[in-house]
Amino acid sequence: MKKKLLCMLVVVLSLFMVACGSKGDTKSNDGSKSDGDSTSDSDNVSNDSKDKEITVAGIVFQEDQFMKLLQMGYQAAGKEYDAKVLVSNTNNDQAKEVELINTYTSQKIDGIAISPLNETSSIQALKTANDKGLAIAVCNTALNDSDFIVGGFTSDNYLLGKQTGLVAAEFIKNHYEEGEEVRVAILQFKSQLPDLSTQRSNGFIDQIKDIPGVVVVADQDAWLQDKAVQAAGDIITAQESQGGVDIIWGANDGGTIGSVMAVKNAGKEGEVFVFGTDAAEQQLSMLRNEDNVLQAVTGQDPYMIGYKTMEVLLKDILGEDTGVDRGNSMVVPGIVLDRNDKEGLDEFASELENHK
Repeated sequence: MKKKLLCMLVVVLSLFMVACGSKGDTKSNDGSKSDGDSTSDSDNVSNDSKDKEITVAGIVFQEDQFMKLLQMGYQAAGKEYDAKVLVSNTNNDQAKEVELINTYTSQKIDGIAISPLNETSSIQALKTANDKGLAIAVCNTALNDSDFIVGGFTSDNYLLGKQTGLVAAEFIKNHYEEGEEVRVAILQFKSQLPDLSTQRSNGFIDQIKDIPGVVVVADQDAWLQDKAVQAAGDIITAQESQGGVDIIWGANDGGTIGSVMAVKNAGKEGEVFVFGTDAAEQQLSMLRNEDNVLQAVTGQDPYMIGYKTMEVLLKDILGEDTGVDRGNSMVVPGIVLDRNDKEGLDEFASELENHK
């Protein structure tokens, strides 16, 4: 009897030990161990990370067609990568730029794509944001100290001015007698973005300065359209007694459009000719207009600049290969729009339509 009880006790103890062992680790068919629960804490964290919506900011610095197309590029890339894009405008206010960057930093968003106001003074706020975990990408400029950015896209500003200058040089040679005085006025944005403005201006002037008779009679700042209308109008009036103005070059969107409007306001169609920088629907319309005022512009590709800048930001946040070396800005080529190149104008119009 005792022997039977002892045997039964051994069996019960054995079953108890097997039950305890099966409650912890189990073996798969291939003999490897796995936890009893189907998902681990690390799996849950990974899934949460994948499901989390990416939120980024897309910042521009003024209200014009160029910046609107830049924003459209930001938003298109955000849509492509299923990210929420918060667009904002600093309106040429350095203090507001810092405030926006600080606000986005405190909100702990994932990153910022920005067209900064200044190559130097914008850096500190962006560095601080980066130090606190935000990825930073820049466009429309190259920062002086940019090791912290994931990358960026911009135009070659000297080349933008040069390409328009080459068309202007050909125009001068064909339109004026050799050695005839050709009086040129410049509208730029030195007090806003000195490096960019100077590069564009030098690019343009270098192509025409050695043509006999060419002289620059005015060089002023006026980058917003309404200011440019006033500035160009004042130059036309002031130079009237000195021999007038033959050509006005605008360094940006507002300067170019404002100059065309000033020429028309003064009734100088056919006497004063405008060349410029940046291209959108309004410049396209002016190039097609039979008033013959706007002759050529070199347009950047703001939509593509905005798209690629946001794309490199999002790829970095997602841990993907950006294709851009950290700290570097890639050049997006510009395009020359000449009123005499009807096919080129039509192609540009088609591109604009595709971006709507």
